[in-house]
Amino acid sequence: MKIETLSVHAGRKPDKSTGAVTPPIHLSTTYERDASGEYPKGFVYSRASNPNRESLEDCLMQLEGGKSAAAFSSGSAAAMSIFQALSSGDHIIASDDLYHGTRNLIKLFQKWNVSSSFVDMTNVKNVENAITKKTKLIWIETPTNPLLKIVDINKISSLVKKKKIKIACDNTWATPILQSPLELGADLSLHATTKYIGGHSDVLGGAVISNSDDEFFQKIKEIQKAGGAVPSPFECWLVLRGIQTLPLRIRAQSDSAMQIAEFLRSHPKVEKVYYPGLPSHPGHDVASTQMKKFGGMISFQVKGKMKDAMRVASKVKIFVRATSLGGPESLIEHRASVEGPDTKTPQNLLRMSIGLEHPDDLINDLSNALR
Repeated sequence: MKIETLSVHAGRKPDKSTGAVTPPIHLSTTYERDASGEYPKGFVYSRASNPNRESLEDCLMQLEGGKSAAAFSSGSAAAMSIFQALSSGDHIIASDDLYHGTRNLIKLFQKWNVSSSFVDMTNVKNVENAITKKTKLIWIETPTNPLLKIVDINKISSLVKKKKIKIACDNTWATPILQSPLELGADLSLHATTKYIGGHSDVLGGAVISNSDDEFFQKIKEIQKAGGAVPSPFECWLVLRGIQTLPLRIRAQSDSAMQIAEFLRSHPKVEKVYYPGLPSHPGHDVASTQMKKFGGMISFQVKGKMKDAMRVASKVKIFVRATSLGGPESLIEHRASVEGPDTKTPQNLLRMSIGLEHPDDLINDLSNALR
């Protein structure tokens, strides 16, 4: 089936007891055993499994073309499970431009003797040079956050094809609608379902989808079950509901982002625009081969210093000054101040998540703010 059809139907079926087309929310934390002590319905305790979570995982698995999936209470919890599946002495290679929360998680594992190298992954040679005998995981983020660097998933996958190295790709910004990391050779695809997949800025969640139900992914599933960082039934229901409109939403957001990026590129008060849909973007050619559209995220540098960027953000009327992305409302934020004192993000950079408003209105809002 096409991705639009899967988004509507995967993981869903009418309720057997009532015929309800919309799945019910199963709030029960525990399930009845039969007289023999077995669990005939397949559910024991909600931390281990739940009908709503099972439906969500099935849907995500089908959307990504994977063999298994595990849903978590947040994107960070999902990422944490992958790092927890490593062993002491293992080595991680990650992008030098990376969501700061993931970078902090990776550094946290130094306490357990898991080392890391952060390299510019736009050049595959940098990845190759960073590989050691202890390397067990390559963490790809593409497009990266916040500089929208593009990493060639297929080239890096080919590089380590015969090595015992797992490749995990954070696919949050692209979603399965625009990019298919597992088809390009990645072993794991990760999402903060809080963002585009949930799509309404009202639910926290994360997920890991694997192209193999192997020993490594079984470790992730065991961490999910034992650690208990799982979404509630209602959160699973909300994410599953959001997925039904995902193809339409992210395509509309991508189309609007392209128009806004073109506007910013020619504006005299804009120093630089980071958007892979622009032919001038250094990763445009790679993005064109591995993405169907270029996503709804844009970063740009205002000419001047931090105060000039903050002044632009202060003047918008339609954009909301807030962190996060992927919802129906457009957001703008001064990224460096969010990331803290160790940030490498330029101080005059603003990051935007383009929502579902008319692009003309958003362009007018930015034009007035830049004036």
